[in-house]
Amino acid sequence: MENTSRWSRIKVFWNRPNHVAYLFILPSLIALLLFAFVPVVIGLGMSFFDVNIFFNGTKFVGLHNFIRFFSDTRAINSIWHTVYFTVLETPLQVLVGVLCAAALSRNTRFNKFCRSTFYIPVVCSLTAIGLVFNMLLDPNIGWFPHLLTRIGMTAPDFFGNAHWAMPTIAFLTVWKSFGVTMIIMLTAVQAISPSLYESAEMDGASRAQQFFHVTIPQCIPALGFCVLTNLTGSMQVFDQIFVTTGGGPNFKTESAVQYIYSRGFSAPYELGYASTVATILFVIIAVLAVGSNLYMSHKEQQMR
Repeated sequence: MENTSRWSRIKVFWNRPNHVAYLFILPSLIALLLFAFVPVVIGLGMSFFDVNIFFNGTKFVGLHNFIRFFSDTRAINSIWHTVYFTVLETPLQVLVGVLCAAALSRNTRFNKFCRSTFYIPVVCSLTAIGLVFNMLLDPNIGWFPHLLTRIGMTAPDFFGNAHWAMPTIAFLTVWKSFGVTMIIMLTAVQAISPSLYESAEMDGASRAQQFFHVTIPQCIPALGFCVLTNLTGSMQVFDQIFVTTGGGPNFKTESAVQYIYSRGFSAPYELGYASTVATILFVIIAVLAVGSNLYMSHKEQQMR
């Protein structure tokens, strides 16, 4: 009887919707724990050790790796290059996504065709897109430099010039990824009540004024989400830089993740020091994410 009563209590407990929901999210929680939280904790622990990829000769060094970071010019420059890329890419991607969402909000056939077309690069491999852009912009065989030459202009070496390389990579990334921002913002724009636009139009507001005083304020939550996800993603840039420039010329486009990769998985395989740089990058991303989230939450409260 006692076992039957206990089973009944368990059955009643899990039959409640707010309890059984945990069973459905349990696989995701396990995956998140194994592939996110556990690696972060292990990486933080490894940052206090002098360890290579083969895990032989491991030695505890305390804060030595962190002190070394602040005297490592290449590591600090990789952080600055990552921040520079983020400053270029995130505002541009959000701006393009918002403008496209506002322009394509009506459900016409043409707008639906444009949405599908703009979203196609999102599902393509970033590595493949990097290789395609590398060929298109190659100063010797590229189509775009050839076109500029035909109209009398001198084409720069987009990936070989230190001044052009990072803006070009940022443009490549925006072209590839703005479709995600567009879809998110499109959902927010279509959820706005038409009566708000009708009231603004009756008050004599132009299309531009409606965009800035109706569309943007009503889309603050979605806008904040897009800024946050693009910000954290940009700070982890790797694939497109690795494929197009390899961090060159002269490490001018080397990102923090690429530097971590080169330190940890190429000679001399300093996995402990690579973990230290990864920990510092994690802290920077966390500070930026929390700061941007607090700012957007504050703006959302002001709009209410």
